[in-house]
Amino acid sequence: MTTTFPSGLSHEAASARLAAEGANELGTDQRRTLPTIAGEVAREPMFLLLLGAGAIYLAMGDAHEALILLGFVVIIMAVTILQERRTEKALEALRDLSSPRALVIRDGVPKRIAGCEVVRDDILILVEGDRVPADGIVLQAHELAADESMLTGESVAVEKFPERGEVFAGTLIVRGQGLMRVTAIGSRTELGSIGKSLQDIVAESSPLRDEIALLTRHLALIGIGLCLALAALFWILRGGWLDALLAGITLAMGILPQEFPVIMIVFLALGARRIANQRVLTRRLNAIETLGETTVLCVDKTGTLTQNRMAVTSLSVGGQFLETADISGCELPETYHELLEYAVLASEIDPHDPMELAFHGFAREYLANTEHLHPDWSLAREYEISSELLAMSHLWRNDSGKQDIVATKGAPEAIADLCHLPEDARLRMSRDAESMADRGLRVLGVAKAKHSIHETWPDIQHEFEFEFVGLAGLADPLRPEVSGAVAECHRAGIRVVMITGDHPRTARAIAASAGIDGSTLLTGDELANMDAGALAQRISSVNVFARVTPQQKLAIVEALKANGDIVAMTGDGVNDAPALKAAHIGIAMGKRGTDVAREAASLVLLEDDFTAIVAAIRLGRRIFANLRQAVVYTLAVHVPIIGLSIIPLFFGLPLVLAPIHIAFLELIIDPACSIVFEAEAGSRSLMQQPPRPHTEHLIATPHLLGGLAQGVMATLSIAIFYMLSLRAGIVAEEARALAFIVLVTANAALILSVRSTHRNWQQMFTAPSTVALWVLAGTLSGLALITGVPSIAQAFAFQPPTLQHWLAAFASGIGTVLLLDAGKIGLRALGRSG
Repeated sequence: MTTTFPSGLSHEAASARLAAEGANELGTDQRRTLPTIAGEVAREPMFLLLLGAGAIYLAMGDAHEALILLGFVVIIMAVTILQERRTEKALEALRDLSSPRALVIRDGVPKRIAGCEVVRDDILILVEGDRVPADGIVLQAHELAADESMLTGESVAVEKFPERGEVFAGTLIVRGQGLMRVTAIGSRTELGSIGKSLQDIVAESSPLRDEIALLTRHLALIGIGLCLALAALFWILRGGWLDALLAGITLAMGILPQEFPVIMIVFLALGARRIANQRVLTRRLNAIETLGETTVLCVDKTGTLTQNRMAVTSLSVGGQFLETADISGCELPETYHELLEYAVLASEIDPHDPMELAFHGFAREYLANTEHLHPDWSLAREYEISSELLAMSHLWRNDSGKQDIVATKGAPEAIADLCHLPEDARLRMSRDAESMADRGLRVLGVAKAKHSIHETWPDIQHEFEFEFVGLAGLADPLRPEVSGAVAECHRAGIRVVMITGDHPRTARAIAASAGIDGSTLLTGDELANMDAGALAQRISSVNVFARVTPQQKLAIVEALKANGDIVAMTGDGVNDAPALKAAHIGIAMGKRGTDVAREAASLVLLEDDFTAIVAAIRLGRRIFANLRQAVVYTLAVHVPIIGLSIIPLFFGLPLVLAPIHIAFLELIIDPACSIVFEAEAGSRSLMQQPPRPHTEHLIATPHLLGGLAQGVMATLSIAIFYMLSLRAGIVAEEARALAFIVLVTANAALILSVRSTHRNWQQMFTAPSTVALWVLAGTLSGLALITGVPSIAQAFAFQPPTLQHWLAAFASGIGTVLLLDAGKIGLRALGRSG
């Protein structure tokens, strides 16, 4: 009763063929190459404005200024392209991870690989729920059928038979299992020949992106109006249309919010990469937005909360219990041989299910030298488990020539029903099963029957005359880290709901050890008798569901959503796909999950581990919080640029900023608002707060006003320092340099201040990230260079200030941010007292 696999290709042969014939993919035209990224960056409005300013300098006869500005254009473009390329590499890694998987036989050993690594002549194992990665010939088939509607338009599944059946890339195995030999890959498949393409991860539209786009459009419109007004006012007050146009371009560069779309894609793409480091694959980037809103987390028990390593721990025959830990030596008492024999016969020949693997392993150890193992028997028919009957049967043909043997296993109540047990026997079996379930064991009943080979096989299991054999209890211990993770969810205001097909008593025992309140429990039978309204009323107080079928998961999800919850749901099977798709965040099991479940889900657990889900939620909250702070920072630092472009004009003062100064500031703002804030570790209190409301905006009025207020205060501080410098008799070029030092220092210090709204001023300078330190060091070094080296300062229309003046301006910039922090502390204190 073991499956002998063909040897398949060797690892060396497969690697050589992959190198010679290429990867199994249909093209990568959606991937952005370096030239494509460079072309897109060159068309950005900011760079067009810089080029326009350079053209104006040339028209004014200032070729030196134009060349310096062009140099800054090249530097800024290089930095932007590097950031975009880093983001694109993160997306490419996610695309590679999300490609269809394949169970391939290499050197005679089954192995999971990415579908793109499949080569011609590979031997693949096909099972229900898999997406076929390549075209091929069927070598073995057991009730194998495929959905080929994407190729033919026909929705009826197509039966597949050995040697004369073909399977095609992109089609879906909807029933059975089998082996195939690959005959064509990539563009040479049937799918490739008609020009189809596999699904890629794409940056889909979302509420958060729409919000960013709307804010960008509003600021852009305001900017256009202000820069036109400034250019006209400059022309009227001071004359010179080229100078007026230059002033307008400077203001436009200061207002233009080109950072916002960049911030959004960088945060989501690199955030998805960070989540992937937690062994969670993000198939849809929009799920990152929703993670922080999750209020209910619905999880499977087996493999997610538990270790998914089942072991036979207790056997019961005729009311006599045997704890397997008490077995001395290698002798299993004869009383329990038949129970184990039929448990194996009712299992798959080559199982993947942990319980069936446990039965096979236990039988190999204890029945190896007995007549109770039957490798020469042939499996003639299977009766699958269903929502109506939680039991499965196998009909075996032996050498007796008289009778077929039928073995069944399933839920104890289903086995009692099949065996038509009298009431007293049913009660005894029920008590035995409950005593095992109370210990947290998964309990299965086992029964046997005989069937004459001269009679036709019945259509349903109930038509066999089953005889009850006994009960088997299996343990799947709780993962040691689960109870801590559940407690973290509770502190974060996230309700954990356990859904299992196990017996209610088993479910309660596991829930209790995990820290989930199982005092109120619903079973699948109770769910079947409830309408949607009744379930929605009950579900707010139920955290454990037992004896639930995959189809009933959808009803649970819909009921939670009807109550206003944001639902994350785990699943692994074909029947779980509707629930995964209906949930706000569908989470597929990567190891035991089918491709159908993976395609319906937003996230895929590469390790079927509950703590990975909690880590992803924590990261989702961190990403959203950091994104908000990045946008607030961007708003705040743009205000002084706008103010310093306008204020000198009204007061008849020399202008402070020119396009070259804005170009230097862009070298600070872009890295700061994207990579610096993206790398922030986030507040320790992130998982001690309730989920944010689904209706909460990224930038609400308080955030908008807060960012603008910080910018206004910084603007006033810089303008006052500039005016006082001029009144003190400092020449305009040195006063401009001092004002610029205050501006850059305040912007740099604002990075430390804005990192968290919960840090006080003492904590502002503590524990910045390595990225923040590099950006700050680079900023201050660059500032010292352009204001301290005479030849470079001259290009910026600066005169190097004295050391005393330089330090005074630097201290003023730091002091401005400390003043802003003092204001935040005061507002928080007022809020608490109110």
